[in-house]
Amino acid sequence: MSGGEMSGSGSPAASPGTDTGVGPASVQTEPERRGYPLYEFALTAMLMFGVVTVIRWVLDPPSPLALADVHAALLLVGALAGAFVFALLRSPWGRRAGAHMNPAITLALWLLRAFPGRGVAAYVVAQLAGSVAGTALARLAWGPAVARVGYGAAAAAPSWNGWAVFAAEGGCLVVVTLMIGFFLAHPAHERWFPWVLAVLICAIIAVLGPLSGGAANPARQFGPALMSGTTAGLWIYLVAPALGAVLGAAAHRLILPGPRRDPTASHPT
Repeated sequence: MSGGEMSGSGSPAASPGTDTGVGPASVQTEPERRGYPLYEFALTAMLMFGVVTVIRWVLDPPSPLALADVHAALLLVGALAGAFVFALLRSPWGRRAGAHMNPAITLALWLLRAFPGRGVAAYVVAQLAGSVAGTALARLAWGPAVARVGYGAAAAAPSWNGWAVFAAEGGCLVVVTLMIGFFLAHPAHERWFPWVLAVLICAIIAVLGPLSGGAANPARQFGPALMSGTTAGLWIYLVAPALGAVLGAAAHRLILPGPRRDPTASHPT
């Protein structure tokens, strides 16, 4: 899973075409705005390349860095995935495009009125395409070892049925969406957003990785599942986080009712 950059107005992820760096921000011209999904594609591809690379080195038995304890391995994967997301959020491209890297988070931000509806489809397509590209680049970089670890695809424990996985993956996005909503409502605390998100990502992977797979991100599973051919349960990892985002946004509106920022308006940073 991943997240949206906090804009200077306290909103995770400004609208596409809005600079979230230091200084005044304004809505950019339409040609520039159309380019922001390309940033999202590149950011998601970099995230997936990093995640699949870590999995290749710590979960492939012949690797000299392999960890025999799967719980320790997934804790390391979670810590590094959180660090990757933190770095991408703070990168120039992340500050410009929002660095959602997760279709469910894009959906959540739209439902929280912190992202324009006209940008949702382009971002989701860019994220899913970036997932495939990042996974493919990892395969090119590391060879057959990536295939041995299933291209990094998340896998549920045999004791967990599909509905248990669905509930866990969806529940993660309820929590993440409520967390994003908190920072939207409390912009004075926005500096903590990347840190909290990184820790949350680490916890999800470390705790749920051995159980549901701990993806909590349709883009996290999409590329690896397609390339490995393990698509039987892919729908769960696509639908459950989206439903979790919907439920989380609804819960946020019940807890903190009131208008949200117009994502198409200019805002100070």
